[in-house]
Order: sequence, then C-alpha cells, then structure tokens
Amino acid sequence: MSNPIPAVATPWRALIVVHLLALIGLFAWVLAETRPVAMHDLHLADGERLKCVSYAPYRLPGQTPFDPDLKIGIEQIRTDLAELARITECVRLYSVDQGLDQVPTVARELGLKVLLGAWISANPEHNRKELEHALALANANRDVVSLLIVGNEVLLRRERSMAQMEALIRHAQASTDVPVTYADVWEFWIENAELADAVDTVTVHILPFWENDPVGVDAALEHVVDTVREVRETFDKPVLIGETGWPSAGRQREASQPSRVGQARYIREFVHQAHQEGWAYNLIEAVDQPWKRRLEGTVGGFWGILDTELAPKFPLSGPVRERESAVPVALAALAGATLMLVLGTLRRPPRTTFARVGALLSMGLTLGTVSILQWEHAVLAYRDPFEWILLGALALIGLGIPVLVAVGPSGRFGSAADAWQRLRAHPAALTDTTTLLSLARGLVLFAAAVAALLLVMDPRYRDFPTLLYLVPALCLAPLQWLEPVRTGVEERVCAWVIAIGVIGRWISEPLNPQAVAWLAAGLLLAASFLHKTPCQHQQ
Repeated sequence: MSNPIPAVATPWRALIVVHLLALIGLFAWVLAETRPVAMHDLHLADGERLKCVSYAPYRLPGQTPFDPDLKIGIEQIRTDLAELARITECVRLYSVDQGLDQVPTVARELGLKVLLGAWISANPEHNRKELEHALALANANRDVVSLLIVGNEVLLRRERSMAQMEALIRHAQASTDVPVTYADVWEFWIENAELADAVDTVTVHILPFWENDPVGVDAALEHVVDTVREVRETFDKPVLIGETGWPSAGRQREASQPSRVGQARYIREFVHQAHQEGWAYNLIEAVDQPWKRRLEGTVGGFWGILDTELAPKFPLSGPVRERESAVPVALAALAGATLMLVLGTLRRPPRTTFARVGALLSMGLTLGTVSILQWEHAVLAYRDPFEWILLGALALIGLGIPVLVAVGPSGRFGSAADAWQRLRAHPAALTDTTTLLSLARGLVLFAAAVAALLLVMDPRYRDFPTLLYLVPALCLAPLQWLEPVRTGVEERVCAWVIAIGVIGRWISEPLNPQAVAWLAAGLLLAASFLHKTPCQHQQ
C-alpha cells in the first residue's frame, strides 16, 4: 500500500478567490441574458404572412426520419399545419415518405400552398420510387403544389453527380406541368451553374451561421443581400431562397452565436428585407426538430420558429431577452451554499474558521449556479438515455468534488492509481473521502482529456463542455497548486492532453467566447498537474 498522504491545511483562501471570480463571471453572463434587447419590429401588412417555412413533423419524442416504420398520422399533420397556417402561406417538404404525402390534402383544407420535395440520396432504387411518388402527388394536387423540388443538397453531400441530378430533373420536367427546381447551398449552385438549364427556378440555401466563414447576426442580413445579388447576376432564372434562418440554441461558431435573441433579430430583419425587395423565400424552419441533434449537434435541433409544443419562441415586435429572469439561478446558488454549509458541519472534529466558512459558501454558490446551468444545457443537448446516464454521472462526479472537499480531511487527495490500489487492498476505503476524492479527480481528468481530443478531431457539431469541468477545475486547481499532493503519471498525461487539446481548439476560433471559456477551464484544470513530479506507485 502507498504511504499515507501528509496532512496539510486546505488552502481555503485560494478556494474563495477562484470561486468568487468564477461567480462574478457566471452571474454577469446570466444577468446579461435577462437584459431586453431592442431590435427591428416586424409589421406585416394586414393579412400578410410569411411566404413559406420548412415543415417536418418529427417534433415528438422518438420521431425521426431514420425510422423506416414511422408513419406520421394525419391528425398530427392537421394540428401542425393549422398552427402554421396562422403565420405562413406555404410549407416546404423534403420528402413524401412516412405520411408526408398527406400534407397536400391538409394544406388544401387550410388554404396553404406546398413546395413538394422528393428526397434524393445515394440509393438509385430509393430515388426512383421517391421521385415517382412525388410526381404522382404533384400531378394530383396542381392547385396546391406550386413547386416540385427534386433533391436537397445532394451535390453538397456528394451522393449524386451533377449529370445524375440533371437526368432526374429532366425526367421530372417531362412528367409534370408543375414547375421543377433543385435546392442546394448557393456556392454549390455557383459551382454547378450548368444545372440551371434543367430547372424552372434556382433554389439556393443561404445560411450565414453555416458558412465556411461564419457570419455573426450583426452582418448576416448584409451577407444575404450580397449573396442574392451574386446569384441573380449568375443565373437568368427566377431565384428562390430555399432555406435561410438562425438557430436559437447550441454551440457558437466564431462570430455566429445561436440564441433566442439572435434568431428573433435575424427573422425580423430578413423578412422585412425580403418583403421590401420582393424576394421569394422559405424559412428554415417551422418547428424545432430534436432528431437533428444527431446530425448537427445541439444547434441542429433549434432552428424552428415554433418550439416542439408549437409555441412561438419569440414575438415579432418589441424587445426580446434570452432569459426571462435570473431568480432561478440565484435560488440555485443559495441552495448550493446552504448545502455546503450543512455538509461542512458533518466533519469531525468540526472547524469553523472564517476562511473555511467563506470557502464553503463560495464553493456552494458556484455548485448551485453551475448545477442549474448544466441542467439547462442537458435538457437542450442530451439526446438519449446513454448520454443522460454517462454525462449525468460525470456531472454528478464533478459536482461531488466540492462536497468531498467540504466533508473530508482538509480536502486531501492523491493519485487515482494509488487510490485504486488502496481500494483493491481494502474495499472499506470506499468510505474514505481521500480515496473518493482521488478517484473522482482521476475520472474527471480522463473524461476531460477525451473531450479535449474529440473537440480537436471532430469539432464542427460538438458543444463546448465547459460547465461539466468548471467546478472540478475551480476546486482542484487551488488544492493542487498549494498543497504537497501526489500526482500520478496518468494524471500528468491527461493534463497534457487537456492543455494541448484546449489550446488547439481555441486557435481555430480565438475570438469565440465559448472557445475562450473552454480554454480557461481546461488550462485551469490541467496546468496545476503539469509541474508536479510524478509519484511512484508503492506497493
């Protein structure tokens, strides 16, 4: 068994400083979100509605287009479209499968037009069936279907060549009197300009958030105006903006920040400009789509004008705020402080020095604040029971670290390897706070190292997991810096991976506040473990 860890007073004052600094930053952010933001009021003419919105019915739990056995019932479609008919003249479909072929009938009842989509993929047999079904539906509903869209971003996904798409489009042209188009990102239309000869309308997607050089909401409308001008100068055909919009939640991309305020501003300003200029357009999208988080991360599920309960996410006039009130966060902070003070009294022998009480209060305030913010993020981001169990357990371990510091012997800990050896030799060590704290530290370091690697290797759709590791970083760093603590080789390797990973991730987006926060939390967690001499595992 390893030698006992020396008993040294916990650096309570250092804990107070780092936690109070973090609290100031967290509450400044929360309070800023409660500030009403003035923006352009959108006043449509009497009886005027949005021109068109993308409609997919997969808003309920478990609904996804990847379920081959799913068929959306007509009652759900009727409920959805009745709500949409209040705000739009038209809906765009991307497929006619899974019950979506019922949409034209319901649209007719509600006075809506339909942009009918045939989903084209890499599967030729699927494409043949889908297109024939779409053609039959368009021909049977000419009074409702105003445009047939053969394929969506197929060239972007590289699932069909331009020649193959042209053949499908020309087949559709020969089989229907309904105008035919193809929809793709504007840059792919520019690169494949010859395809315009086969269509009646050039349908382009202009999404400032997803540009290779992301555009912030302040400059988003100007970017759209410039892009529309370029597309019109390139093609001698009518132009439809087939997709444009802004997400209300998710990971920031450089200057492009998903937010309720940003979404409200973009939609209001874009629609005003579009109606003033006479643009034909379709907004993405009508209703939030939770299933899209599988493809595009958290941000993919929150492009809807309506939430999954069909409630509007923002008004069309008046100021908008990101968060209605800071009171729930403040109450959570007070609950955390109370919990930590109560747990602190469980220590034997009890100690009630001013510094220790201050540290318990500051750690508790941070614990409560981060807990509610992490819960809010989890509700948006966690996609299935596996993620709730895995990431939820990791969150509990991280949030448990200040609790172990409060009830343990001055917050002492050693290397995870030493703690594991102690536990194997003496299972009763599981009740020892020093052992638990050492193991928790090792688990958090390992998980943070994995997260740092994933964010470097596959960054596009991954959220920054800053909140998961903030509390452990704020608690472990002062202890590691100011106490003679054992550090194992494993911890040092993980710390190096975290440090290199967060720096590498930040370099790609140096002005992104979310990347900066991840950099700060990661370096705080890692740096204190890099200057220690690795301990030798003793038997």
